[in-house]
Amino acid sequence: MSDLLHYEQDDDGIVVLTLDHQETRNALTGSGMVDALLQACARIESDATVRVVILTANGRVFSSGGNINDMQRQIGPGVGGTALRQEYRHGIQRLPLAFHALEVPTIAAVNGPAIGAGCDLACMCDLRIAAEQASFAESFVKLGIVPGDGGAWFLPRLIGMARAAEMSLTGDAIDAATALEWGLVSRVVTADELLPQARALARRIAANSPDAVRLTKRLLREGQHARLDTLLELSAAYQSLAHKTPEHAQAVADFAARRAARKG
Repeated sequence: MSDLLHYEQDDDGIVVLTLDHQETRNALTGSGMVDALLQACARIESDATVRVVILTANGRVFSSGGNINDMQRQIGPGVGGTALRQEYRHGIQRLPLAFHALEVPTIAAVNGPAIGAGCDLACMCDLRIAAEQASFAESFVKLGIVPGDGGAWFLPRLIGMARAAEMSLTGDAIDAATALEWGLVSRVVTADELLPQARALARRIAANSPDAVRLTKRLLREGQHARLDTLLELSAAYQSLAHKTPEHAQAVADFAARRAARKG
């Protein structure tokens, strides 16, 4: 798909997106990486055969976040504050909106340090698996800036406000073991097992009804901010759709057949 981002899809409907701009340690800004990721999201949304997405990276770093060379341009006299605000709105801030809108589940397979916007990119995914050498840093304050790409929204929802505040206000990194303890990742594996484990998890998800998986993901997202009565109304609407899918009909028929066989 791009020299910066590789797009691969297998017969199970699992897409693997691989960041690959090692000269910048897979920085998101100043390289076209954001546009490549947005194009991938659009492709995924338009392809009904996609069931799960794995996001990972080549090299020793998952993503270094912001590009320092681009930051040097931004602090120069030729770029005004209003122009910078628009750069964020029409640039990297499109990324959390695109990932959040994806109907299919996303798994970040974090192979190394995820720094600043790179940490936030991992947080944009629904699930995270980390290699033992991975680390996570919400490090914006160390550069005298703030999380400009949604980190202040994602991180507290994943690890709670106290720990999110500790990461965000100190800018200090946490290792993979701490990320597991804090609930930022669901498991830590060796480097060799990172992609196989991510693929195994993706296959377990892909084995289920694609419509039910997509609707369940949306309910989980809406449940983060909706009132209970509102979520129940949405659940009823989604359930009425799920009841009419061929996968549900087949699952009920299979269950009935097994029960009849046991009684026989």
